[in-house]
Amino acid sequence: MRYLIFLFLSINLFASTLHLATSANPSRLNPILATDSSSSEITGFLFNGLLKYDKDLSTIVGDLAQEFYFEDEKTLLFKLRKNVKWHDGKKFSAKDVLFTYNVLISSKISSPYSANFRFVQGVEIVDEFTVKVRYKEPYFKALETWMMGILPEHILRDEQNLMNSSFNTNPIGTGAYKLEQLEYSKNIILAAFDDYFEGRAKIDKISFHVIADPMTRFLMLKSGALDVGNIEPMQYERQLNDDFFKKFNIYENISQSYSYLGFNLRLEKFKNPKVREALSLAINRQELVDILFFNHAKVCSGPFLPGTKAFNENVKAPLLDIKKAKKLLKEAGYDENNPFTFEIATSNSSELRPYAAQILQHQLKKAGVVVTLRVMEWQAFLNMVVFPRKFDSVLLGWGLSPTPDPYMFWHSDSDKQGGFNLVGYHNPKINKMIEESQSMIDNEKLNASWREMFKIITDENPYLFLYIPNSITTVGKDIKNIEPAPIGIWHNYIKWEK
Repeated sequence: MRYLIFLFLSINLFASTLHLATSANPSRLNPILATDSSSSEITGFLFNGLLKYDKDLSTIVGDLAQEFYFEDEKTLLFKLRKNVKWHDGKKFSAKDVLFTYNVLISSKISSPYSANFRFVQGVEIVDEFTVKVRYKEPYFKALETWMMGILPEHILRDEQNLMNSSFNTNPIGTGAYKLEQLEYSKNIILAAFDDYFEGRAKIDKISFHVIADPMTRFLMLKSGALDVGNIEPMQYERQLNDDFFKKFNIYENISQSYSYLGFNLRLEKFKNPKVREALSLAINRQELVDILFFNHAKVCSGPFLPGTKAFNENVKAPLLDIKKAKKLLKEAGYDENNPFTFEIATSNSSELRPYAAQILQHQLKKAGVVVTLRVMEWQAFLNMVVFPRKFDSVLLGWGLSPTPDPYMFWHSDSDKQGGFNLVGYHNPKINKMIEESQSMIDNEKLNASWREMFKIITDENPYLFLYIPNSITTVGKDIKNIEPAPIGIWHNYIKWEK
């Protein structure tokens, strides 16, 4: 352990380096293929979209686009920045935007983000720095769609198989940092890009240390070997002393994410709605929050987050009712002699999820339900369980944007390879509502539709919605210019100094 700390601290002694940890190797450093948290986090430093949210999560502003506006309800125009370069020095242009769009709609790739472009009729290059996007019909997420990272046409235009391309481990982006070193299971180093269009980042390098074990990450943070890290509520409340708070600042806010237990609805055992309702009534969500989070989380009541227009405040999380749970299970054919049995699969990439699985196992036992647990390393969990859909249930979480898109998680079309409808949820009414909502430009009607979807989905229990955790981030006090905001602390990272 001491050797590891010495090694990490000795990297780049003569350059300012921000030391971070990631729980798993990134699968693909390509923004249109990055679906795991490690890949998404790192590609965020390497690539830019045309647009982004401002720090208050209230307004969409330009990123690679200098200017943007709707010519009419179905025509969107982008004026691109003229001073943007790729990491290899080539000039960014409208060709890259058109190329990225064509890749996303190609049958040669499998990306959940492709669904965002299903309403685009076509993308047209007006001139070197102007792009016109025509939609088949008005689309409520027309702007947010273009937050997707843009790919370099000059590098990838002849690529035959982007899914397995060497580009995914040797990416070239327009971001504030470029990839300098990729050592799987060891270290990923990013270097500041001198020609970044918003100005060179003040910190020279970002070093991601791949540390699968949560306790090791925590010890690294306490020792000062990491500059920034997330900590769990138990650690915050019980395992930190005054010396730690002298070295680190703490930034806490409610996360834009929730955790859930998702049932594989393709399996006969979960097709009976009485079984799913019984399992929901047999768990105590508040107890889960109290044990795991020490008031640093709240119970999740449905698929859209509080604070968004889609949240339905009239839908309350089910309360514990063991008697009714047993009654429903008996009606479904299960009792002491024939108990309902299933497995919860999850990953050890989060320290809390294995504990959450154990608590759920204990709670469900009181209703006569027999639960077995399978806890796996993150990549193995994805490749052997999640992607091939080989599970009874999965304990996972979703990070959501401020504008929810039910299509990605709840439409039947997203139940496919690369799609995010992992549990195989199919409801024709929800499909129709989602399809109708996509072209709604009346915000009141759209919000009402979302809130109705919220109730329908929650009532059907495809997931047991569990908790919305707070994000507790620690940053070394030697890191300057941190500006906390609703979007988090990273919005101005190019101005940080160490």
